[in-house]
Amino acid sequence: MKEVPALNQLESRVWTELVRAVVDRHHEWRTPVLASVDAEGAPQARTVVLRRADASTRVLEVFTDRRTPKVAQLRAEAQAMLVFWSNRLHWQLRVQARAAVLVDGPAVAQAWARLSQGAAAADYLAPRAPGTPLSVEPGKAGDGHHLAVLRFEVVSLDWLALRREGHRRARIDAAGAVWVEP
Repeated sequence: MKEVPALNQLESRVWTELVRAVVDRHHEWRTPVLASVDAEGAPQARTVVLRRADASTRVLEVFTDRRTPKVAQLRAEAQAMLVFWSNRLHWQLRVQARAAVLVDGPAVAQAWARLSQGAAAADYLAPRAPGTPLSVEPGKAGDGHHLAVLRFEVVSLDWLALRREGHRRARIDAAGAVWVEP
């Protein structure tokens, strides 16, 4: 079974995995589940792709189409949760975060410069918003891209290691890391 990192090394180890997930297409943490709430207060969850992880600023980023419901949800209520699972590590990570929706500025320009060179650019140039019924007329071609960067400022990390000999769980926030009951 996988070894549990020492408490004083756990946060560093978690961020190492998050940074690795950005560049390793096969890392299981590359596609977390993002949870938010809709206008009626109902939970909404969907899989996203982790595009940036910065341990020094405690920031995670994903890209989306600015016309998606999750953009409106996060603008209305900035609290969000990202959930990561790794079968290889037997780790679950729940990230409580405050979201910011960026639709212009340097972060979006930089992301678009990177994305526009590949096949993924078509996702952000589509004339219809994601989830739009096909019976609805598409927007005009040439409206530009619809890329938004979702920036998540990490408030706390809830780390859980599943082990035969007993699960281990820790909470990590600005005050530090503490072991908690699994």
